[in-house]
Amino acid sequence: MMKRTAFKRSTPKKRTGHDKTMLTACKGELCYLRIPGVCIGGIDTVVPAHSNQNRHGKGMGIKADDQYSVPACFACHAEIDQGNQFSKEEKFSYWDSAFEAWEPVREMKLAAKTNPATLAGVPGLSIASI
Repeated sequence: MMKRTAFKRSTPKKRTGHDKTMLTACKGELCYLRIPGVCIGGIDTVVPAHSNQNRHGKGMGIKADDQYSVPACFACHAEIDQGNQFSKEEKFSYWDSAFEAWEPVREMKLAAKTNPATLAGVPGLSIASI
């Protein structure tokens, strides 16, 4: 029988590269992966999809840093992570294209949270949409 120790961790251990603001920015967004024949669209099932590429910090049992995530619907996220309809290179290409489109939008959203004046002149963005 194992003895329990009195030591308790007060807070969960944070993983390297974790940044909640990067993940929160994905809320309310449409799917950026938009994989043809897979994407279900809408915002109801959108979650942050992390990169599966080593250059973004991905490793065996290790997620890529949160800054390397894009909003993805459930179906696209599942295809990128576990699907077999596309090659690894095709999946990387879909993810890279999505990240290229998402990164400037995310930066505007994050800047607007700290300085709402940055929204002036940005079509489609308002405090309500953030």
